[in-house]
Amino acid sequence: MENLISALIMAVIQGITEWVPVSSSGHLVLAERLLGYSGGLQFDVALHFGTLMAVFVYFGKDIIDIVEDIVKGKWKSENAKLGWLLIVASVPAAIAGLLFKKYFEVAFGSLGIVALGFGITGLILFIASLDLRVMRDKQIGWKKALFIGVAQALALFPGISRSGMTISSGLLLGLNEKNALKFSFLMSIPVIIGANIVAIGSEKLPSELIWATLIAFAVGLIVIHLLLKHILTSRKNLRWFAAYCLILALLLGILLLV
Repeated sequence: MENLISALIMAVIQGITEWVPVSSSGHLVLAERLLGYSGGLQFDVALHFGTLMAVFVYFGKDIIDIVEDIVKGKWKSENAKLGWLLIVASVPAAIAGLLFKKYFEVAFGSLGIVALGFGITGLILFIASLDLRVMRDKQIGWKKALFIGVAQALALFPGISRSGMTISSGLLLGLNEKNALKFSFLMSIPVIIGANIVAIGSEKLPSELIWATLIAFAVGLIVIHLLLKHILTSRKNLRWFAAYCLILALLLGILLLV
């Protein structure tokens, strides 16, 4: 019963922190330490699959339009361009994940690295909240997509938020809040799919883990809607997440020193 409660908590945490810019990986590492529970690789894959399905459902029409235009050869359409830009943005994380996989796995065992990651996330979020745009052009091209992709690759370290890095870099490059969030959430699709394929290979997820997928999916879907419609409608609200991450980094640092 205790393990079930811990697993339920982990599923809720994944559903929230995958999209809220505070690092799902860092929070899952902390939750495992605090709860004394580790569901294993298949459990983690089930959680990520649930949050992935939340993106597919929420942005279903956009995804269908992108795939349809690419398949039909409408290369110059806005949907097709967005599809190719998402692929470009996914390349840095794919390369970094394959080349440095062992180093990232070791990093997950260090609370010091997790604390540093939270600190970096908080700092980047605070900078993005100040509206210090490097560029004023609101259109996204391949150079911007590649830059956002590099920011996403840094989030392979625990504590560094994928959504935080990609949303912040998009805002700093001139995108408005809505487009920065949408691009960030859509570019999670190839990364999560690729990571799950590498992690679990051709194995099938046990049917008993369907509940973990469903909880992560339901919570993730609600969080995406709240972020897009109510919370991150203004970049200024990033400072609250920045403060949270910086305080968490400080507390972890003090804990490690003590």
